[in-house]
Amino acid sequence: MKLKITGLFFSAVMLFSGCSDKFLDLQDKQNLTETTFWSTRQHALQGITATYGALQGYDGDKWTFFEQVYVTLAFKGDDIDNNKNEPYGKNLAAFVNSSDESGPWSLWATCYTGIGRANQVIEKVPGISVMTEKERNEIVAEAKFLRAYNYFVLVNGFENVPLVLKFVKDLDKLQVPQAPAADVWAQIEKDLAEAEAVLPDSYSNEYKGRATKGAAKALLAKTYLYQEKWAQAETKFREIYGKYSLNTNYVDNFNGTKENGPESVFEIQFSGDRTVSDERHPFNFEGRPYALDGWEIYYPSDWVVEEMKKDKTAGGEYSDRVYGNIFFDDPKSSMWDLNTPASQIPYSEVAADLSRPAYYNKYAYPNDRSGSYVGYNISLIRYADVLLMLAEAANENGKTDEAIGFVNEVRTRSHAKAILAGSLSKDQLRDQIRNHERPVELAMEFGIRWFDLVRWGRGATAKQAIKSVLQNHGKPFYNNFVEDKHIRYPIPLKEINTNPLLKQNNLY
Repeated sequence: MKLKITGLFFSAVMLFSGCSDKFLDLQDKQNLTETTFWSTRQHALQGITATYGALQGYDGDKWTFFEQVYVTLAFKGDDIDNNKNEPYGKNLAAFVNSSDESGPWSLWATCYTGIGRANQVIEKVPGISVMTEKERNEIVAEAKFLRAYNYFVLVNGFENVPLVLKFVKDLDKLQVPQAPAADVWAQIEKDLAEAEAVLPDSYSNEYKGRATKGAAKALLAKTYLYQEKWAQAETKFREIYGKYSLNTNYVDNFNGTKENGPESVFEIQFSGDRTVSDERHPFNFEGRPYALDGWEIYYPSDWVVEEMKKDKTAGGEYSDRVYGNIFFDDPKSSMWDLNTPASQIPYSEVAADLSRPAYYNKYAYPNDRSGSYVGYNISLIRYADVLLMLAEAANENGKTDEAIGFVNEVRTRSHAKAILAGSLSKDQLRDQIRNHERPVELAMEFGIRWFDLVRWGRGATAKQAIKSVLQNHGKPFYNNFVEDKHIRYPIPLKEINTNPLLKQNNLY
């Protein structure tokens, strides 16, 4: 498995590449070697910073982050239609990709880069005697959280992956076979339980954005949920219930104004800074219409637009999250003007120049800290998602009315009409959560919808065939979808070529 898993950089300047939101003040940047690096507190901080930095892509490049990693995670879902005239993720979205597709390899490389860096932190930081034991343990716990997150992405995306828990430089020793998926899930649980026991509840403003005890609990609960360990999931989610709160304004989750705020459980940190590395991404341009200086790489699917239009207030108007998600033909719908950040352009003003009836508004905000591209954070877990997962687990555990209450907390924030207690059966609420609440609240967010479809497609509880969902929701090229093939990404061909012990996923 010859990739950047071997490359946690021993130059401090290289270690700083891709670090996040400048929450660590890095010094001691000269005269470092492999044998002298792991000797100071600053080295430990630099090592964990590099591990966080891998979340921005294996090479720290904003184009890899969006046009490879994000596209791979998102374009197979039923909430997104890709622009058929653009090459990004085109084959993935049409379910005709081969094993040499660049996107899955970039996702694989990004995760194993993070894992390699985490492994080195876990091994080396305990030996740094000049630090306090408490701080050593917390940094190791952060690395375990990040290793768990990367394996969570890998096991859901590829299912059959090598489980590498030691940092080694001998490439031959990295040629290892895939582990059973059950072993990967068990390691994720182990890492998160150990991280949860050590991580702090919060950090000072200087260190905000680092993994907390609540983040470890949320990811562990999500791990239980994905394995349909409903009782364990509900119990763990309840441990953080009420520890976070929803932002008053739905759009504040996506415009950079509430970074690491009350709704944030864990985010990929961006700063917009370019003094050392390019801490920006192009989300604000990628989905915007051509008529508003965007690139139209992707669109909300017709299905998700129609589902959002069902999300009404008690007075029959569209909820706040409808306007926060999509730019569409409605008198109240508008999109921020990139050229004049203080103003918004109504849909009617540009309707004649639009090629589609709707566009994503989410993340399409200007940001004056970073010039053309943006430096606001990308959420991986936010409290609204936690509430909906708690609702799902509680419903599966027979607590349907209580689950409706958790759903209503999310709906009420956006002024959507509350669901009456007793009005839905267990099966009806399950369908409501799967095919309305989660896609309407969380549409196009990083790594959510496609993995939701995957887990429900694999699960034993009310298993739903992905192809049927895609067909029912009008996904283009759904007829190309082969259930036991496209539910996984292919093991990247270049990995198989360098590691003969790897076996390709089914039918690729």
